Amino acid sequence: MKLSFFTFLFLLHLQILSAVEFKGKFEQGSFILGKTDPDSKVFIDKRKIRVSDQGFFAFGLDRDRKNDVTIRIHKDGKLTTIYKKVLKREYKIQRIDGLPPKQVTPPPEVYERIKKDNKLIGKARSLDTPYDFFKDKFIYPIEKYIITGVYGSQRILNGKPRRPHYGIDFHAPEGTPVKAMMDGEVTLAENDMYFTGGTLIFDHGHGISTLFMHMKDINVKVGQKVKRGEIVGTLGQSGRATGPHLDIRLNWFNVKLDPATILNLN
Repeated sequence: MKLSFFTFLFLLHLQILSAVEFKGKFEQGSFILGKTDPDSKVFIDKRKIRVSDQGFFAFGLDRDRKNDVTIRIHKDGKLTTIYKKVLKREYKIQRIDGLPPKQVTPPPEVYERIKKDNKLIGKARSLDTPYDFFKDKFIYPIEKYIITGVYGSQRILNGKPRRPHYGIDFHAPEGTPVKAMMDGEVTLAENDMYFTGGTLIFDHGHGISTLFMHMKDINVKVGQKVKRGEIVGTLGQSGRATGPHLDIRLNWFNVKLDPATILNLN
């Protein structure tokens, strides 16, 4: 049977689509894992992203993203464009009272310190390394916990609305061992940041990083490779914290993602 030119193009398009797989829900705050031919070039919206030797790639969707995602796959001189609708989420309102006034509205004398902290965190999150650890299953950083804060919730501190919370808070006794959620490289290890206290950032490749804050003890250093499940420190209440807990964050470069999307909490 002879195929028309348009039928041929349609079948070719289906063939290319079948060679692209996604894992993750296309909704605000989500981590998305993709897999395609290793020789493909992948663009998310207008950004070219890294594809691993096995064809894995990763990206994320901002908390307040309003537009659909445009994914372009270039392979053997052919272009396939995929459009994915991004679902909207509803977020909780969280009220926290009793914080010291200087931690709700920092005094001017600490602005430079905060600026320096943010610069260090931004640098650690900007790395685009070829690691592809992100493709494997992440684990919980502690074994026994109570979740006291969730991603996206709007925080009202001492009655004053503040920016949303971008992590998950795990309450547990101070000194509880904290484990690396995935293989990676330590890109930041600071004992005393103004807001986050004892802070760790792990690079898992392709711009995907996890951050732990409010640590009591830190047992690793910058440049050190860690394995999933390895003890990296202990839970504390350093920085801006009303009690002992571990606040974990997930990023795709500077895009703040919901850690629940790598822990199957949703």
